[in-house]
Amino acid sequence: MGSEDHRAEHGHRRPASPAGAACCLPGALGLFRFPDTTSRLHAAAKAQTLGLLLVLVGAAAQMPGRHAPVLLLVALFQLFTAPISSQIIGRTAYRTHGVDRDLLLRDELADRPARDGVSLHGHDRPQWDDEAER
Repeated sequence: MGSEDHRAEHGHRRPASPAGAACCLPGALGLFRFPDTTSRLHAAAKAQTLGLLLVLVGAAAQMPGRHAPVLLLVALFQLFTAPISSQIIGRTAYRTHGVDRDLLLRDELADRPARDGVSLHGHDRPQWDDEAER
């Protein structure tokens, strides 16, 4: 089987890698262009995850089958870690006033800081004790 036959055989699977790159590009641009943390998280988590999965499908189509388990592990790692890291970053941004709460349609964490004994509403930021730092 010549290299031309091999390329023709897998030619129908080739669009996956360029499609993945095409998904990653708007996600990367969104990180720079969007104004707030929640919009940037959405761009990073959704577009980058889909883009990486499509690139992995394209790579799997062009590699020997023995590499498929490694690519599957990379895909699973991405699917499990992207939502977790987005949740942690979003919660941290919320607690440190990196999120404009007036733009939220529903604020499910509004009573959480008060329940935890921390006042984070309005512009009440924690005050640092300058004497303790010296």
